[in-house]
Amino acid sequence: MATRSDVRKIALSFPETKEQEGHFAFEVLNGKKYKGFAWVWMERVHPKKPRVPCPGVLAVRVASLDAKEILLMADGDKFFTEPHYDGFPAVLVRLKAIGRIELRKLLADAWATQAPKSLLAASKMRGGSKAR
Repeated sequence: MATRSDVRKIALSFPETKEQEGHFAFEVLNGKKYKGFAWVWMERVHPKKPRVPCPGVLAVRVASLDAKEILLMADGDKFFTEPHYDGFPAVLVRLKAIGRIELRKLLADAWATQAPKSLLAASKMRGGSKAR
């Protein structure tokens, strides 16, 4: 079982990463902008009311819609989606259902989808294949 503390520790271990102030969301610097790779799921609890953070679920970028489908088919207890994410390369992850090792790989891959090529290359040269 992973915790929000595990997410924060892992995400912030990647180069050029920061936590968005006031939100449980993580971004990597790409050029002059930060690009998000993991964030708390904002759930629509009541129709026509604003979404609210669901602290037990993390939205995580994936490399492609195919990668998303593979995760969704692999383990429906861990990974799911909702109509808001249709056509968008991200999955929703239940933190209580995922272990720290698998979470690290998932976050490293998410970070790699948003990191600039130069940062990926530098990370690989330091021995960290895609920030793993």
